[in-house]
Amino acid sequence: MALRIALGLEYDGRCFCGWQTQPGGCAIQDAVERALAQVHGEPVRTIVAGRTDAGVHATSQVLHFDARHARPLSAWQRGTNAHLPEGVAVLWARAVAEDFHARFAAQERTYRYYLLNHPVRPALMAGRVGWVHAPLDLAAMQAASKHLLGLHDFTSFRAAECQARTPFRDLRVASVEKQGHYVIFEFRANAFLHHQVRNMVGALVWVGLGRRLPVWLAEVLEARDRRQAAATFSGDGLYLTGVAYGCEWGLPTTENRLPTLP
Repeated sequence: MALRIALGLEYDGRCFCGWQTQPGGCAIQDAVERALAQVHGEPVRTIVAGRTDAGVHATSQVLHFDARHARPLSAWQRGTNAHLPEGVAVLWARAVAEDFHARFAAQERTYRYYLLNHPVRPALMAGRVGWVHAPLDLAAMQAASKHLLGLHDFTSFRAAECQARTPFRDLRVASVEKQGHYVIFEFRANAFLHHQVRNMVGALVWVGLGRRLPVWLAEVLEARDRRQAAATFSGDGLYLTGVAYGCEWGLPTTENRLPTLP
């Protein structure tokens, strides 16, 4: 009888071509499944809470898989890490009930986008933060973000290749804060569409640059037309920072392991 195992992961998206497995084996899923097979003794297939694009990072990704061979939880964590490349690590491992599903049992996902707003491009943080050189109007972006809150049809913010069955998402948090030279966007929802966060950041940056008024976000939502929104923003500064589950699953509380920005 198979035992269902849940893992928590963090990864640097610069090292991979996204989460989902690829023919060339360049994806995070490929690396994780190769490492798990070394510990398990045969292949396993993973199911993840949320697929991330190439260049997008995670501090609190969650997945599950079914193991036919029992191993100590320490083996699923430290043993798997011994076979993983730099840029991805297992943070914790837990045995879960057979009806646990990393994707469908998730109640909320949280993403943060870190944007350097400075005339000089990032060097030490290159690939880990986005960048806009012109000054941004924080108050305007904060006002605009309020139009995104609630249950909406986010067609205007979904990628053309998005495979979600419905464009409706319940956005529960949409905040914009300043920390030194960095603007930090945080979004929390029941789920997200493909490129939704990057497209929302792109629209808010247009408002911050004065290209549009804050009320434009409401107009873009109402239009339900991707062509009416801003271009998709770079994935460099985007992090999956939390996946929330009910306490009945006994999973660790999400820990934000991002370092303090300089």
